[in-house]
Amino acid sequence: MIKLYISPSCTSCRKAKAWLEEHELAFEEQNIYHEPLTKDEIKEILMLTDEGTEEIISYRSEAYKNLDVNFDELSMRELLDLFIEEPSLIRRPIIMDDRRLQIGFNDEEIRMFLPREIREVGLLEIHKQLEAESA
Repeated sequence: MIKLYISPSCTSCRKAKAWLEEHELAFEEQNIYHEPLTKDEIKEILMLTDEGTEEIISYRSEAYKNLDVNFDELSMRELLDLFIEEPSLIRRPIIMDDRRLQIGFNDEEIRMFLPREIREVGLLEIHKQLEAESA
């Protein structure tokens, strides 16, 4: 099952939700302001990242700008507590299942959540279009 972590005012979150609905993919949506992420959920996200906390911190958020904290000096426990206290520190949307993770909305990368057979059909159509255009 795909999990979609959002905030209501986030444009990228609305795009991700619309994309999942358009492609008829089942997902669970969680507003991280009304239902903050748990430590276990944050750990699940971090386990799927390539760059760890660097990938999920929203460096443009007001919360980040207003904090006088060196993230490199925080223990994992302190970092998890900070994410729970300040959900706006977390980049959104977060789209994940048990094997894949996308942070932020990217029209190309989100296709990884489509079943393989649908992705392959889409690639064949793109190749046909490219061949037709070059002919």
